[in-house]
Amino acid sequence: MRKSSITAILDADIQKVWNIVTNNENHQWRSDLSEIKIIDDNHFVEYTKDGFTTEFTIKVKEQYRKYEFDMENQNMTGHWVGLFSETEEGTTKIDFVEELYIKNPLMEMLSYFVMSIKNIQERYIEDLRNELKK
Repeated sequence: MRKSSITAILDADIQKVWNIVTNNENHQWRSDLSEIKIIDDNHFVEYTKDGFTTEFTIKVKEQYRKYEFDMENQNMTGHWVGLFSETEEGTTKIDFVEELYIKNPLMEMLSYFVMSIKNIQERYIEDLRNELKK
C-alpha cells in the first residue's frame, strides 16, 4: 500500500472550493483529464489525457466537510478522503489523503520510480489554485 497526504490553505471561501472539487460535470480545470463521465449520483469515470480510465464510487459527501470515494482501474484500487474546513481568516483548509494498492507486485515496485502520488496531489492543488483565480 502507498499512502500520501497533502494539506493546503486556499484563498477562497469553503463553498467555492467545495463546489469546484465535488462538481464532476466541470473537469476542464484539471490538467490531467480529458473527460469525466457521470454514471449516477455515486459513480463516475475519469479519463486521462492519454485515455486511461479510473472508476470512482463516492462513499461520503458531507457538504463543506468531507468528500470520500473509492477508486479502481486495471492497475490499482484505492481510497481518497478530502477534509474541508474554514479558517478564521475566511479561507479554506483542505486535507487530502490518498491510499493506493497496486495490483501487480512487480508494478508496485516499479511504481515507486515512475509514479509519485505526492506529485499527482501537488498538481491537483496547483490546478485548483489556478481555477480559484478565475
